[in-house]
Amino acid sequence: MSTLKPEFLFEKISSDMDFLKKCFQKVLSDLGEQQLADILDNALDNESILKMGTDLEEKHIQVLSIYLQLMNLVEENAAVQFRRKLEEEYGMEAIRGSWSETFSRQKKLGLTESQILHVIREIKLSPVLTAHPTEAKRISIIELHRDLYLQLVKLENSSFTPKERLQIENEIIGLLERWWRSGEVYLEKPTVKTERFNVMHYFTKVFPQILERSDRQLYQSWINAGFDPNSMKDPEAYPALEFGSWVGGDRDGHPYVSAELTGETLFAHRSAALEMIKSKIIELGSKLSFSEIRNPVPDSLRNKIQVMAEELGQNGVKALERNPLEPWRQYINLIMLKLESAQETEADLIAYQAKELQGDLAFLRSSLEEIGASKISKQLLFPVERLLQCFGFHLVKLDIRQNSEFHDKAMEQILLKAFPDKRPYRQWTEEEKLDFINEELKSNRPFAIGGERFGEEADKVLDCYRAVKSHTDRFGPEGVGVFIVSMTRSLRDLLTVFLLMREAGLDRKVFQVVPLFETIDDLQNSAEIMDEYLSHPAYPTSSVQEIMLGYSDSNKDGGIIASRYNIYRTEQKLSEVAQKHSIKFKYFHGIGGTISRGGGKYHRFLESMPPGSLSGQMKLTVQGETIAQQFANLLNGTYNMEMLLSGMHLQTAYSLYPEYANGDYPLDALKLLSDYSLEFYRKLIEHPSFIDFYGQATPIDVLELSKIGSRPSRRTGTRSLSDLRAIPWVFSWSQSRFNITGWYGIGYAFQKIRNDHSDIYTKLKSHVDSWPLLRYIMIQVETNLMNADPNLMDTYSALVEDKKVRKELIDIIKEEFDRSLNQVQDMFSRPREVRRTSQLDNMKRRGNALQALHFLQLYELQEWRKIKDADQEKSEKMVKRLLEITTALANGLKNTG
Repeated sequence: MSTLKPEFLFEKISSDMDFLKKCFQKVLSDLGEQQLADILDNALDNESILKMGTDLEEKHIQVLSIYLQLMNLVEENAAVQFRRKLEEEYGMEAIRGSWSETFSRQKKLGLTESQILHVIREIKLSPVLTAHPTEAKRISIIELHRDLYLQLVKLENSSFTPKERLQIENEIIGLLERWWRSGEVYLEKPTVKTERFNVMHYFTKVFPQILERSDRQLYQSWINAGFDPNSMKDPEAYPALEFGSWVGGDRDGHPYVSAELTGETLFAHRSAALEMIKSKIIELGSKLSFSEIRNPVPDSLRNKIQVMAEELGQNGVKALERNPLEPWRQYINLIMLKLESAQETEADLIAYQAKELQGDLAFLRSSLEEIGASKISKQLLFPVERLLQCFGFHLVKLDIRQNSEFHDKAMEQILLKAFPDKRPYRQWTEEEKLDFINEELKSNRPFAIGGERFGEEADKVLDCYRAVKSHTDRFGPEGVGVFIVSMTRSLRDLLTVFLLMREAGLDRKVFQVVPLFETIDDLQNSAEIMDEYLSHPAYPTSSVQEIMLGYSDSNKDGGIIASRYNIYRTEQKLSEVAQKHSIKFKYFHGIGGTISRGGGKYHRFLESMPPGSLSGQMKLTVQGETIAQQFANLLNGTYNMEMLLSGMHLQTAYSLYPEYANGDYPLDALKLLSDYSLEFYRKLIEHPSFIDFYGQATPIDVLELSKIGSRPSRRTGTRSLSDLRAIPWVFSWSQSRFNITGWYGIGYAFQKIRNDHSDIYTKLKSHVDSWPLLRYIMIQVETNLMNADPNLMDTYSALVEDKKVRKELIDIIKEEFDRSLNQVQDMFSRPREVRRTSQLDNMKRRGNALQALHFLQLYELQEWRKIKDADQEKSEKMVKRLLEITTALANGLKNTG
């Protein structure tokens, strides 16, 4: 009989939170802030908050902010400990979405061990870190989080003495004091270089550790499944994992990403990768102290050492002299010499490449296996080989992204110089443009001599491409990802990049041009565009073509149901195009941290894909605060990586072995739900007073002044919904607790289907538990509804000056909120209070602190809007305080945009 119940989680969170609260109160009391310490026991009422005064108010904000972040850490640790106990009591396969659960499911379906192994070897995952402005915390605070989390984990050890536990408690108190004395909000807008430093920390310090633990988890799960351990002894058997970045390469609406910065970023990545690989090989050499006196030395190793030493001349001789009786160390000494040549910055062409090092390490592995040291090889050499496989000499692949409209401006400027007698390019018809491009692509001749200047947009595009060419000519193309075209609307948008590449001397056969389909219309047209693209004579032959799917703009454009449905259908239709052209599509999912932008548990996200749509390769974005939330702590990071890889395995198996897939779902019913919700959602955002209501009922005007990212919140500065980026759009609705981006339209759609198409409604209801996509949508929408607050909607809408507009729109929104809550509940057999205990507990725990912060935000927002245009100095001070409140709320709500 199981002793593990959900109450364990709630009780652990409560007791751990009490402990951390006491530690925090001690810090405040010792610093003479007893009034603030008391706040943690008795939240102040609104009247008391207003009487605090400016200085105390700022401290109050910081107290609540830290308190809510401590709650996040406690919940994260409790979830980890709950999974450990679950595994201990029920076995590894009890962890939902884990490797063990995946293997168990596949064995029950009938997949054999060899088939499962084949699927593993087909997997290639590429997480891409982006610096979208959604990380509200400074990197120093994230580091403090990590240190505190490690101390919490230490307290799980029941063997510690009271004295040792007191030492840990004192360490926690010290960390909390450091946190209290540190500022949390970016007071200066971070530069792209700062953002690059932040993400490189994850690439060099965090992901290598996660990789090693993740591989061990897979190996243990493989053995636990009863499979042959020898199948998983070599690194080639493991899933391919490579990382990507947009920081320094993404210039869509980002004026600060220069060509020079792109070149610097590519070189910084390479330098960091070489240092990381070098340090691991030095460590390997220090441990491989095998003596030829105690071990038989294979002739192949002696011969290889001799040849390498001769190639390296006098330096090679010296390398052998350092360890005369230790041939394996001698071999590593010679590898180190070759690695140093790869670090040369003056050479026109680097002689030693990552693939050659892979070969040298594979030879080292075979020499160890030859003398029966396979266990030593697995323990010491395997992690180094995997590190090299995943990071190479380039660390990550830097994607280059730009908007199709920007490319059109660039083309117009180039053609104005090349053909001054022609009318401006953007005045041509679509047919004229396409005919011209088709004709031009028959030639390799550029429009102008190298170095020609054309105009602002053209020069920026071409300078970026030249920076890429300069780097890849010297070091190879491995460090460059793909060229992504935002807002791809037609075949011409993709072919235009071929011409721009030609002008800069880039080979389109080496660098892939990738469409980004973002809006609902773009998603619906994507299959036709890709069919034309793959059929075009200028398309380079390829076995895999990447396609990026946008979750954020499709949500902003059509609401959450239409976004999810259209992405699902897009993957289905594109899979048919891939089959027609005998090619694989590698989908790049542009998901964000919030539910509205595609966020959620990875295994559920992957399960919700169309069966057979995942070819084995996948990219996805990891954005802003999501990076730290999912990967900053090693245990949690390893868990999330396992969810990604095992989830990919499940879906790839359906693609390779379609007879095991269940695809009999009522897609026509979901289409109807999508159509009705889209119609109702657009009726709201196209309401003539909607933009005015949105601008006043949410803190969007404050968010646009925030310092949490280097990128502007609008692409061109125009004050329109289409120009506003999806991130501040979601962030602002979240802050004011409307959350309409995550639920609006579903209540109306369900009610209409229920009234007009009862048979379709019944069909949907009967599949809510069995269809992964529908269940994923329903759980996510319900979560957003539960996090919304109708009372706060009323309070924030009171900021709207026009009473008629205020009443009309808040009535529309609240009516749909109530309808959506009821309709979603009616789809499930059990009440929400039984199904969603964890979510309800989470909300209750945060209630008082969030209410106080919302009150402060509302008060300060009103006061700031009164004086923001009249008193600049006072306005700047108030904005700082508003941003502190915004950050604190984001911490408590566990998301920004």
